[in-house]
Amino acid sequence: MHAHLGDRLVVESSTTGVVRRDGEIVGLHHEDGTPPYDVRWSDTENVTLMFPGPDAHIQHLESEEAGTADGTSPPVTGEQPATAPGTPNPGDIGRRVAVERRRRGLSREETARRARISPQYLAYVEEQPADPTTATLLALAGALDTTASALRGAGADRPPGQGHALPHPQLRDLGPEECRQLLSTHGVGRVAVTTPGGRPAVVPVNYEVVDEAIVFRTQPGSVPAAAAGNEVAFEVDHVDEALSRGWSVLAVGPASTVTEPDAVRELARRAHTETWAGGTRDVWVSIRPTHLTGKRITPADRRTHR
Repeated sequence: MHAHLGDRLVVESSTTGVVRRDGEIVGLHHEDGTPPYDVRWSDTENVTLMFPGPDAHIQHLESEEAGTADGTSPPVTGEQPATAPGTPNPGDIGRRVAVERRRRGLSREETARRARISPQYLAYVEEQPADPTTATLLALAGALDTTASALRGAGADRPPGQGHALPHPQLRDLGPEECRQLLSTHGVGRVAVTTPGGRPAVVPVNYEVVDEAIVFRTQPGSVPAAAAGNEVAFEVDHVDEALSRGWSVLAVGPASTVTEPDAVRELARRAHTETWAGGTRDVWVSIRPTHLTGKRITPADRRTHR
């Protein structure tokens, strides 16, 4: 039997197959993942040292299927990670846990002790896209003097920016090349236009960057379509609520409708995604930026606060 941190240990009745007990593996005692394990049981939320018997098997994070009758786990296909082994690739929960821990000046060892988990498991949560059980999340929240809802990202439907500001924020201007890199090749941005009725409007659109032009598709007569024939502003940003930092890029330039059939076909071919709004949107609008500016909020250089 071999397990990884975060896997589920399931104990079943040998006669009926009914799950008698299950829990999350929060500590390993051998590098090869062999028993024993520290298990946080879902029924009591207690952590105990477990030597699995023949009635126990492992459910790996990558699979919802249980192990085989001999206590081993079935092979998991498509299990190769997107990043190299050991490369930090934290999920949202892990990033929030790490930020809260650092804000309180706690080491991983102290946080793990308070949450009754192993430091290795805490490192796994912070560095990989982990999905801790409710019991483990509550334990981490208690150790960090916060709530499980906060660690899960409660309030995702609220406007960003309601978290704590950085202790010493630094707002710096971005150069044109960095702005182009942040625009990347596609995403969701906001176009600011004046409607035919004379009212200003800002609407989100799925956009592409093709040959340094910002292009998006819309419907005839829609608000975004009013951009064509005018100088408009286009803004894209990213706010990292967990880390209280972010950036924004503003592009200003003339917009026009793409009408040449070959150009329209090429834009449709190169589009990375369908528009989120759905429906038929076959009007392509192109913005050629004449001004490209941006700003980024980061922690100030530590040397300026020594």
